[in-house]
Amino acid sequence: MLRRTLLAAVCATSLLNVAFAASTDGQKSFSSEAGTLTVTPVVEGLNHPWAVAFLPNNQGLLITERPGHLRVVSPEGKLSAPLSGVPQVWAKGQGGLLDVVLSPDFAKDRLVYVSYAEGGEGGKAGTAVGRARLSDDLTELDNFEVIFRQTPKLSTGNHFGSRLVFDRDGYLFIALGENNQRPTSQDLDKLQGKIVRIFPDGRIPPDNPFVGQTGVRPEIWSYGHRNQQGATLNPWTGTLWAHEHGPKGGDEINLIERGKNYGWPLATHGIDYSSQPIPEAKGKTLEGTVVPHHVWNKSPGISGMAFYDADRFKPWQHNLFIGALADKDLIRLQLDGDKVVHEERLLGGLNARIRDVRQGPDGYLYVLTDEQDGVLYRVGLQ
Repeated sequence: MLRRTLLAAVCATSLLNVAFAASTDGQKSFSSEAGTLTVTPVVEGLNHPWAVAFLPNNQGLLITERPGHLRVVSPEGKLSAPLSGVPQVWAKGQGGLLDVVLSPDFAKDRLVYVSYAEGGEGGKAGTAVGRARLSDDLTELDNFEVIFRQTPKLSTGNHFGSRLVFDRDGYLFIALGENNQRPTSQDLDKLQGKIVRIFPDGRIPPDNPFVGQTGVRPEIWSYGHRNQQGATLNPWTGTLWAHEHGPKGGDEINLIERGKNYGWPLATHGIDYSSQPIPEAKGKTLEGTVVPHHVWNKSPGISGMAFYDADRFKPWQHNLFIGALADKDLIRLQLDGDKVVHEERLLGGLNARIRDVRQGPDGYLYVLTDEQDGVLYRVGLQ
């Protein structure tokens, strides 16, 4: 049995007295329902950054850049050169170096996990996940090994997903896109449009819902997903939350349950980009599939997701924050238990695509803008 290390690691990190330097020269202020927002650049000049992960013990943070670079940002806001040892990525379309998370036992093993687009035959690609040891001097990944490959490889540049989440028992969940191949989300012999659950070394847990079934991939935990670009663990319940892009309309949040079908493309609130119905769709809901927990009829283009459970800004406690690419905003969802009871848009004044949002160990929110000259911002309340 895996040890319950993740929650303890997160709690320990949150108690650190960490503060990242930020330049007041570029600081912006916006009004919000909870007070004045301060939005301060921590580091600029990032090339389409995709994800951020905080290192413990005031060592800074890691940032992935989609073209294939992993960098360290020091607590003083200094951006490192690209780390060596990062795998070669398929940096085309939406593909490249994507998510990054730390091992639940990082203090002991220093393992870093990354997801990325990996090329294959016929000019197509799929999502892969690997891990490596971060060197003590923060300059390289040592002994990188691939622990998961999405097969078959079907993407010509779209819908890779992907987000990585460790649960309280240390299992690794990988939220995957369907490579813009709609029917594959319902095909249980393929890994497109799925959430998979594996051990940290890539082995398949014997209690996964489809283990032992002929013609079904045993890695699968849930299916019927489209393009998942946000996933996180609810810190109060331990439930995995994930969100995905709809087509034209129908972005949705899902509470992930073992073995369930989340409907795509048979059930959707969206239509095709041609403004025609999705050919396979049978309605907004369909018996035997899970109804979305929350839906946007007009797609914000959601990416990144973080619950707020810090003490620093009490008006944000028990809120959920989600980046928006198409709407160029940061979405705040107020929760009553699991129920979404209110929505507020916070950062439209930045006019920037928000790719990732994370709660920092200092209680601030940190957001990444997906631009050729991308920025990591620190967001707080006055």
